[in-house]
Amino acid sequence: MAEITMTVNGRTVSGTCEDRTLLVQFIRENQGLTGTHVGCDTSQCGACVVHVDGKAVKSCTMLAAQANGSEVTTIEGLASGGELHPVQAAFREHHGLQCGFCTPGMIMTAVDMIRRHDGQLDEHTVRSELDGNICRCTGYHNIVKAILAAAEEMGGSAKVAAE
Repeated sequence: MAEITMTVNGRTVSGTCEDRTLLVQFIRENQGLTGTHVGCDTSQCGACVVHVDGKAVKSCTMLAAQANGSEVTTIEGLASGGELHPVQAAFREHHGLQCGFCTPGMIMTAVDMIRRHDGQLDEHTVRSELDGNICRCTGYHNIVKAILAAAEEMGGSAKVAAE
């Protein structure tokens, strides 16, 4: 059994879990934060993306014990004071979701993408960076539009390719 302590969405949490417990299981089952989804169990779909120490990670590929001492942010931790994060707001405004299953992972990936590129995004970059996130509903057009709008809102310059 592993004894772990980490900060999840700004709150220090501790627990004991089997050594083989995945971070996604710890988040969902031990912390009750079900916004992080389990889609494929093989790290193909990206529905489980969270931030570990500020970087996007597929939480189904990481053991909970590996996150010991880390700061973890889930989709529930993005909003602040009842106000949506700019990426969450852009997904809502630009219809970047349909069934919503992939949305938490897409948003967490987008936040990391915007941070890593200082908001300097174009449509090709966004589509390329979403390669590890699968949406079976929307065809990505509105997801890309939402990410570009959020990048611009957050101070970057986002460019949409000619349609």
